[in-house]
Amino acid sequence: MYDLILTRKAQRFYEQADQSLASRLNRCFDQLSQNPYQHPNIKPLKGKLSGRFRYRLGNWRIIYTIDDSQGIITILLIASRGQVYQ
Repeated sequence: MYDLILTRKAQRFYEQADQSLASRLNRCFDQLSQNPYQHPNIKPLKGKLSGRFRYRLGNWRIIYTIDDSQGIITILLIASRGQVYQ
């Protein structure tokens, strides 16, 4: 199992999310802590975001990195699809 850490920006988004989205994010975080590599909504990113992964949650994207040596997943960003890839 992996531990999750949210950056300040991701934490702020999570705290301001409505209850429905927060519940969906909690399920996403549970899935990531179990296996951050394999799920139909997980994809390794390319280009300038290389080395990071994304989890698709409807129109929202969760961008994260994985540190296998320490068992930590860092949630870098939670944003809408249009804002993440700019």
